Amino acid sequence: MTGRRKLLILMLAGAGLVAGAAVLSAIVISDWRLKAVAAGGGAVALFAAGVLQNAINAALGTGDKDHVAPARNTLLPGQKPPLVRDITDPVMTGVHAAARRPGGDRVPPYVPRDVDPVVHQALGRGGFVLLSGAAAAGKTRTGYEAIRAVLPRHVFIWPQRIDDVPQALKLAREERECVLWLDSLQRYLGGGAITSASITELLTGRDHHRVVVATLRAAEESRLIAMAGSLSGGQLIRDGQAVLDLAERIVVDRMFSAQERARAASLASQDLRLSAALRHADRYGLAEYLSSGPQLHTEWQNAWDRGVNPRGAALVAAAVDCRLAGFSAPLPRLLLEELHQEYLDRHDGMRLRPEPLSAAWAWATRLRDSGDSPLWLAGQDSYDVFDYLVDVRASELATPVPESTGRAALRFANGTAALVIGGTAWYQGYLELAVEGFRRSYAELERTDGPEALSTLTSRSDLAVALHASGKLPDAEKEYRAILDGRTAALGEAHPDTLASRNNLATLLHAQRRLDEAEAEYRAVLDLRTSTLGASYPGTLVTRNNLGVVLKDLGRLDEAEAELKDVVERREQVLGPDHPHTLLSRRNLAVVRRQRSGG
Repeated sequence: MTGRRKLLILMLAGAGLVAGAAVLSAIVISDWRLKAVAAGGGAVALFAAGVLQNAINAALGTGDKDHVAPARNTLLPGQKPPLVRDITDPVMTGVHAAARRPGGDRVPPYVPRDVDPVVHQALGRGGFVLLSGAAAAGKTRTGYEAIRAVLPRHVFIWPQRIDDVPQALKLAREERECVLWLDSLQRYLGGGAITSASITELLTGRDHHRVVVATLRAAEESRLIAMAGSLSGGQLIRDGQAVLDLAERIVVDRMFSAQERARAASLASQDLRLSAALRHADRYGLAEYLSSGPQLHTEWQNAWDRGVNPRGAALVAAAVDCRLAGFSAPLPRLLLEELHQEYLDRHDGMRLRPEPLSAAWAWATRLRDSGDSPLWLAGQDSYDVFDYLVDVRASELATPVPESTGRAALRFANGTAALVIGGTAWYQGYLELAVEGFRRSYAELERTDGPEALSTLTSRSDLAVALHASGKLPDAEKEYRAILDGRTAALGEAHPDTLASRNNLATLLHAQRRLDEAEAEYRAVLDLRTSTLGASYPGTLVTRNNLGVVLKDLGRLDEAEAELKDVVERREQVLGPDHPHTLLSRRNLAVVRRQRSGG
């Protein structure tokens, strides 16, 4: 954190959207995130045009339904996908199963939600419908029941893996009436699989009725927003946020309303599971309780007791924290076995009389009556973890997960996973770990894609920003100049990515007190941003804010005041008087005026 205080910057996103630490005050999701990002106080904004298409997966988590068996024939080569009406088991589309009952359905009768009419109308219009809400709020069940009610004759296309997305899009474009089902949207956002361009291409035109239906956990959405605000990330903004910007977002509440509870009560005689859920409706949403989330969480916490399953609890804790450290791929068994001992030791270690490791794995992976388990096999000697446990842990954290967890995860990471871990480490304030993760990712891309590839330059930009924030200014300058040369050659001097790199270089020169050079770079960026994007474009105003600060540091207070005064006025018009960027420039202006008055 020392480097960040010294720099007085905030690493922010893209083609110049924001400037300054105060920006996160409205969107961070816990205190430690605010402290990790905003410690510097912020006067100058540093931008990186890079980061992480694949980091979306880190920001959002891995997807809560990877262990669910796919709907039959949803996407099999050479076979036509089924119609929506033929998908009769909601569990096969990603809905969490409820506790089993002899001879009964895997889920209780659907309790109509207050939001159903809004969802039905959106499906009738067609387009991109995004159901957002807490883990186990009932998003997937709401979407499933809605397409069954409104679009029963539409073709149902569900890509099971990110690698299936190109084929899914091709099939969808061949259908006049279809539903592209993207349960756990974050699974599809990395690697350019689902982009705003591909969604737009699919939905453009009037001779068809195609609908994209996606779900996204609110915690994942918040992480994406906060990552976009704290982690450089032009690619993240353009590719991930641009997809979300296309969607009609509908929130599914976790807690059931009084009207929804009344509907559940009218159905309770048909299914005792609803009766049980209603008894806990003051604390949990019905879908949440039925999915076994609270029960599994309670079982996990109770497992720490002496002689119960403390080693199994430690395996789950290691898996949950690896997710929060950014390891979004299936978790290697060796990683969890190595790391779990650290978690066990924090809970009194051998005094808890932990069970043998084989028994711990058996407990952690045992399928409960609900159809879920804390951990489950997700690949060759690798495991996934129940998303509800991750979200609850994230909401309870007062500080980031231990840096040692991220370091252990990084040892097992390939280049893509290293990028995600590095991005998350940045978000959590572990700058040295961020440097290591970005360096690993950049080295792999340089080897596979080549040093001049845009993907390589993007990853290199992440590394440069992390070096800058860590106080390694000569190393950062070397990287910035190489990236700037590469992007200028590939994209041209006026491209937003090129300008973001040049703005980064200017902030570094500013930090080194090479003020005349910094001024020259800021003015060059400002001229190009003004001519290509306009005088009131947020990125243009970012550069003007930075220029005002460097003019102040040069002692040219009249010029600094004039520059910052105009920035404040334009930001008030464009963003509003209480926007964090407006407040930041207003504070900078106040500093200049105090200095002019001798205060």
